[in-house]
Amino acid sequence: MKVDVNLKAFEEAGQKITEKHKIPGTSVAIAEAGEILYHKGFGFRNVDDGLPVTENTVFGIGSITKSFTCVAIMQLQEVGKLNVHDPVSKYLPEFNVKNKEAIKDITIHHFMTHTAGLPPMSSLFYAMKRSLDLDPTVKNYPGLNINVEDHGPIDTYEQLMQFIDEQDIELLGAPGTHFSYSNESYALLGTIIERISGKSYEQYIYDHILTPCGMENSYFTIEEYADYENITTCYTEDKSDGTKHVLAAPIWWDSTSMRAAGFLKSTARDMLLYAEIFRNAGVVNGKQILSEESVKEMTKPHIQLQPGRFYGYGFMITPDYFGTTLIEHGGGLKGISAQLSILPEKGVTGVVLTNLAGVPAARIMQLAFNALSEREVDANHLTFEEYDISEERLQQYQGEYQSNEGTKVCIKIKEGNPVLLSQNVEIPITFVSDNMFIAYFNDFTEIAEILVDDNSEAYGISYHFRQFPKVSVNIPLN
Repeated sequence: MKVDVNLKAFEEAGQKITEKHKIPGTSVAIAEAGEILYHKGFGFRNVDDGLPVTENTVFGIGSITKSFTCVAIMQLQEVGKLNVHDPVSKYLPEFNVKNKEAIKDITIHHFMTHTAGLPPMSSLFYAMKRSLDLDPTVKNYPGLNINVEDHGPIDTYEQLMQFIDEQDIELLGAPGTHFSYSNESYALLGTIIERISGKSYEQYIYDHILTPCGMENSYFTIEEYADYENITTCYTEDKSDGTKHVLAAPIWWDSTSMRAAGFLKSTARDMLLYAEIFRNAGVVNGKQILSEESVKEMTKPHIQLQPGRFYGYGFMITPDYFGTTLIEHGGGLKGISAQLSILPEKGVTGVVLTNLAGVPAARIMQLAFNALSEREVDANHLTFEEYDISEERLQQYQGEYQSNEGTKVCIKIKEGNPVLLSQNVEIPITFVSDNMFIAYFNDFTEIAEILVDDNSEAYGISYHFRQFPKVSVNIPLN
């Protein structure tokens, strides 16, 4: 791959996408063979003061933190302190769900692959409650779908396990059989790391990953940055008058019980150092952070998410991404949309960091990789043929689907065509099989699957990597 490819086409497309989504600031960086060959800062880390975005600007990385948690687990396995196939009850005797008999079969591996069978829950928002209570802009966050006053703050791992035990939930199925994205599983991996290592989760990550990798500007809390000034302001959207406005929202959300699931902050430079673990067989700056065998296990397709896309340990894997393997993970929260992508066979790594939630960081990364590979800049590796689904089947799929996180979607037929209603937006959808559809909206590509039982009756939907039960056949007026 050429290092001197002209990325002008990407910069034009990147500028358009950042303007379209009103992203205040975006950091895009690409490395080849461990050397940064490209960085571009679009917009500003602070709009009012006109402060630029550099490769050392601090952004949140959200759920990309999950891969750090998995690196820690694999390190502990390498020194014989645990095995990923150990039952979690060995380390978390307090962990319980309604079906207590199933607990004995849930392993660390199941937590790492989101296959423990835990359905979506609302614990993340209660875990962030102390931050939310301080944030006057919290009402603007589009992903907040519950009333955080319904429960006290979840500050500790023990409180989190008590919360899970109190929920009237059934497992989605036998451990290992159902994928449903679970922040709770990753928070509890942090608990295991603490109990096995004798250190706090955060200190373990500092001592065994961040410091050895040379990630000098990566911390879990803003307070740890002290006098470091190259930190983005967080922004949020305001649609109170029916149009989208972006405003500064400087409160960083945090959670002492959920940091293992998504609260690390970092820079483009630091994240490319971290990506070397997975490009370079576990070696960063001459230090063996992780064994080559552990890297292979983390980036191995363990369970299918969607056609051609799988989950490993803290990463999503696409074995055929324009003819090569793509290893990736995104992250999102208030003031955060992030993407880390690795093409190990090409020796290429890339990162996109932004300061606004709900914007297509993954698509921006794809545009940059397309330009670097001399493809059409707007090329998409996903291709599907439209499936001629029967009207009778569509009628069966109509209705509301809602997760315990509070997120709700609706499928309805409008003028003879299927439509997905999400966050009060109608999105045209295209079925590609009898129970799977594609939604293209606002530079996002969402693949969803209607879940059907043995009688072909719809009982839920797999959407945004989570399983939502069907709660009503009624169609809301819109």
